[in-house]
Amino acid sequence: MQLFFREAITTDAEALLEYLKKVGSESEYLSFGKEGIGLTISEEETFLSRISKNDHSRMFLALDNNTIVGNAFVKGNDNPRFAHNRSLSLTVVKAYWGNGIGSSLLHQMIAYSLDTGAEILSLQVRSDNYRAISLYKKFGFSQYGFIRQFYKINDVYYDICLLYTSPSPRD
Repeated sequence: MQLFFREAITTDAEALLEYLKKVGSESEYLSFGKEGIGLTISEEETFLSRISKNDHSRMFLALDNNTIVGNAFVKGNDNPRFAHNRSLSLTVVKAYWGNGIGSSLLHQMIAYSLDTGAEILSLQVRSDNYRAISLYKKFGFSQYGFIRQFYKINDVYYDICLLYTSPSPRD
């Protein structure tokens, strides 16, 4: 395994869409399934271009021999009333779970967020995704609520857990 991490760029669009189909097919914990997120390559390129121009948003990739095995997205807002908030999301290919990729990506998201003025970080996770919740709590996230029956998969409802942290500025 030769892992390295970097920011996503527009030329990653096609590989990223294929990656999202893969992780969507491996886990019921995501907001999408094996169909992926439903964007065309051109739409994903536009999305990645927009992210790179936003001072409060970034997408990070974990790669093993140039194959995407993890993805993390920091979503921010330029509106001064919300610019201190960031929303985070994270996925890792199932075969790579337990190798520290999620921790590394989460660390990068937190560092980037703090470097760009974030004061509050939040995320949503399915309430029965104990592995993810445990990871987020290790990084200082606390639960502040639930949304009941947020997901409906094969006629079964699932709640989501709302988590946040207000990390200290970096030294």
